[in-house]
Amino acid sequence: MFEAIDLSLVNWSRAQFALTAMYHWLFVPLTLGTTFIIAIMETIYVKTGKPEWKKMTKFWMTLFGINFAIGVATGLILEFEFGTNWSNYSWFVGDIFGAPLAIEGIMAFFMESTFIAVMFFGWNKVSKKFHLASSWLVAIGANLSALWILVANAWMQSPVGTTFNPETARNEMTSFWEVLFSPVAINKFLHTITSGFVLSAVFVIGVSAWFLLKKRHIVMARKSILVAAIFGIVSSLALIGTGDGSAKQVAKVQPMKLAAMEGLYNGYEGVDLIAVGAFKSTSEESNDAMKDFLFKIEIPNFLSFLAFGNWDAFVPGVNDLINGNPEKGIMSVHEKIDRGKIAIEKLTAYKEAKKNGDEVLSSSLVNELTSENFQEDYFRYLGYGHVNDTNFLIPNIPLVFYSFHVMVMLGFLFLLVFVLALWWVLRNKLDSKKWFLLIAIFTIPLAYLATELGWVVAEFGRQPWVIQDLMPTTTAVSQISAVSVQITFVLFAVIFTTLLIAEVGIMIKQIKIGPKDEGGTKS
Repeated sequence: MFEAIDLSLVNWSRAQFALTAMYHWLFVPLTLGTTFIIAIMETIYVKTGKPEWKKMTKFWMTLFGINFAIGVATGLILEFEFGTNWSNYSWFVGDIFGAPLAIEGIMAFFMESTFIAVMFFGWNKVSKKFHLASSWLVAIGANLSALWILVANAWMQSPVGTTFNPETARNEMTSFWEVLFSPVAINKFLHTITSGFVLSAVFVIGVSAWFLLKKRHIVMARKSILVAAIFGIVSSLALIGTGDGSAKQVAKVQPMKLAAMEGLYNGYEGVDLIAVGAFKSTSEESNDAMKDFLFKIEIPNFLSFLAFGNWDAFVPGVNDLINGNPEKGIMSVHEKIDRGKIAIEKLTAYKEAKKNGDEVLSSSLVNELTSENFQEDYFRYLGYGHVNDTNFLIPNIPLVFYSFHVMVMLGFLFLLVFVLALWWVLRNKLDSKKWFLLIAIFTIPLAYLATELGWVVAEFGRQPWVIQDLMPTTTAVSQISAVSVQITFVLFAVIFTTLLIAEVGIMIKQIKIGPKDEGGTKS
């Protein structure tokens, strides 16, 4: 169905996309949450009329604006890469994947970019309430923008609401609402934006902690911490809830990812959850070498409960998913490969029949290909037909395992920081807790690390699939030179790193300047 592709091209294309995505995600989370914190502060200003709340709003708005501008640039490059580096993928599912991305550009991004002008330049030009409405619409628009992108990503993780058209050799959408409201999409959206909210709260508290240590803008810093701590606590609790929902969906549609997240090689009933653990070996030469843990702390039966809501539920491991487990109704990868090859053979035969003008055979084959039974029993395993080595279907388990567990531990650290910050600021004791203020500052890079690790789990955990079970990375890439991808990888790495250094430098400079009075002088 697709021509053979050089593996070096696949790896470099993956690396380039990962580079762009990870740099882009350094800017997006702060945009998602800071806009709501800004809107909350401006709401308090409109309600109370106190000028210090306006000053706070404008200060955090300035930092948001710096971050927003660079985030847009990296996001545009990311979308172009679908056409330049992953054209086979874009052809195969462009009708589905393109729809949410188009809506994101037409509705969400347009809404966000329109009202952001009022938000920044409308002070004293429009009424307080209209300006406040613009700030809230920017916050909503930013998160709606994320919604459509995450819906597209969720469909790749769990393709629903579509059917394959053998006439065009493409997937076509049959239900927009099924794509939009799939459980995977809902959980991915809510979990991703709440992670952005947590990062934003950490950022505001960390920057405010710096002001308290420097004994500058004390009132602004305390009030900012009060708002951010409450926002952070609520967001953290929501993050835990959405994380639980996401884990249940992963267990249902991507069991190999769940097995990698927990380093589970052999499934059993009543599986323990590994809270903390380390493999004896992380050698990639043999998965057997990674089965044993150097140490681990487990919560009895908790993984079974988290995955299926049953303390005694069976959770499949890597070996069950590769070799099959007839007792638990798990099909082996070898059988899936055989079914995938049958699907490919039927598609090839249909194309040949059409090419040769054999109307009887082509009509018979198209009826077979579009039948519900064929779609369910064979086409759903189409991607396996391109797999020759079953080890190809096992993700990098140490990377996924450690990324997941570090991310979770950091999430609980942030919740603790929010609770302590709120407790001490309400008791007017935060200024004296210098050790805590230093920790709050250093949690800022940790928050960025945690949110990046979340994407490592999501994307590396589903490898080798671009579209789960339908298209592996080897068939999704564009037929271009690996050298050209290497060159653009280096160029993007230099450009993105330069942009990041510039943004951090500008942000630090603006933080040092601090909030300004209405006349433009520092307060």
